Amino acid sequence: MSPTPAFLGKDLVGLERLSADQLRTILDTAEHFKEISERRIKKVPVLRHKTIVNLFFEASTRTRISFEFAEKRLSADTVNIVAAGSSLQKGETLVDTARNLEAMRIDMVVMRHGSSGAAQFLADRIPSNVINAGDGRHEHPTQGLLDLLTIRDRMGRIEGLKVCIVGDILHSRVARSNIYGLLTLGAEVAVCGPPTLMPPAATELGVRVFTRVEEAIEWADVLNVLRLQLERMEAGYVPSLREYNRIWGVSTARLEAAKRDLVVLHPGPMNRGVEIDSDVADGPHSVILDQVTNGVAVRMAVLYLLAGGQPEKAEAAKQGGET
Repeated sequence: MSPTPAFLGKDLVGLERLSADQLRTILDTAEHFKEISERRIKKVPVLRHKTIVNLFFEASTRTRISFEFAEKRLSADTVNIVAAGSSLQKGETLVDTARNLEAMRIDMVVMRHGSSGAAQFLADRIPSNVINAGDGRHEHPTQGLLDLLTIRDRMGRIEGLKVCIVGDILHSRVARSNIYGLLTLGAEVAVCGPPTLMPPAATELGVRVFTRVEEAIEWADVLNVLRLQLERMEAGYVPSLREYNRIWGVSTARLEAAKRDLVVLHPGPMNRGVEIDSDVADGPHSVILDQVTNGVAVRMAVLYLLAGGQPEKAEAAKQGGET
């Protein structure tokens, strides 16, 4: 497989610049790979002889484990590095870390970092493929892709749907990846949340802004509910968690008042009883566990395509054949 396929390019740092054809092809490829996770032996030799480094400067559970499952199910060799306990704690720069990894002859880096633009910074400086697993407030492209896949699976389409992203838009890289991907694929997109948690120029992203969650629920076909990112906040963004839930929380009562069969997503981890009530998270509107399942398939698809796999050969690849 060629290390620099023309289809997707060398890296995946965001969804903003991807075309509708590229997005649809990633989702279609993920559909092919879903079946692998249902087998008794959940492994195919697609990335045998490839070495992938998971380089996480921020805490992560779902994203990191999902990437690990994806890599191992494609038979890649994986190395996990976290900032704590590594040379990064001793003051080593990101570039020096990456160059040392390159000297060990790696093929890909999956990186999460607290600074916006860190993934692009790294991608510009090393020949290995770089996948952004979340950088600051910029983007989280594979989360955006798995959300797109989950919406398409449940609704049968994305074009023409009304999707509202509810909650902490200001600090959310997930919101940005969702907005870019949804708009590119023809959805109408809105955001809803407290004014203190709304980007100053939200409408410039091409989205509608709701000031009341009841209005958003009445308008939308799909809600993507974001958690309050308390670790990125100082005091003053919301009066209290209880007050946030009272005014902005997505509850069964609010969903039933809309008298529509809405679909509810949440990228996790959830603050139950804050941005989403447990009876919604665990109820019939929720596709949250489907998102987790789709996350592995989407990340398998991204790894396959960046490693040079051809979209039209994905079906054969999942059977262990030609890539």
